[in-house]
Amino acid sequence: MNEIINAASERMDKSISSLNQAFNKIRTGRANPSILDGVKVDYYGTPTVLNQAASISVEDGRSLVISPWDKSLIPEIEKAIMNSNLGLNPSTSSDLIRISMPSLTEETRQDYIKQARSEAENARVSVRNIRRDSNQSIKDNQSSGDISEDDQRRLEDLIQKETDKYIALVDAELKKKEADLLEI
Repeated sequence: MNEIINAASERMDKSISSLNQAFNKIRTGRANPSILDGVKVDYYGTPTVLNQAASISVEDGRSLVISPWDKSLIPEIEKAIMNSNLGLNPSTSSDLIRISMPSLTEETRQDYIKQARSEAENARVSVRNIRRDSNQSIKDNQSSGDISEDDQRRLEDLIQKETDKYIALVDAELKKKEADLLEI
């Protein structure tokens, strides 16, 4: 019956990974290449993720440098960044594209915090759904006679402890992201 708990833990880990990916897409005042993960550029007729068509690096704490592998892509990359709704303005100098991260206003910080809280709540819901699925699986095993009622209670307690652990992880990640967003 440990396989139920292991499967639940594995799925809850994926929820945390998904939350971290969502948090990486929320812009802070500092430059982070992962903010461009969702940007796709038209690469010879194929929508391609930007980091597969160019190298992206942090120049200093507040700017990114994009070096396309094919220099003819520079206009396409600029257009894709402008259309990405990230609020970023690329500037081109020779064969590099620079993006300065604008300082966050108090209003945008609050909007990003709301977005982060929403992502965290989605992760909590996901963890709770996994708990529900696991408990249902335990109940099914008990009703089919595979495990006793005592084992059912013990397994449900273990699932609840895992759930509590992952909810606390979500809260800790949210707290870190909020601190990151509030940092000036």
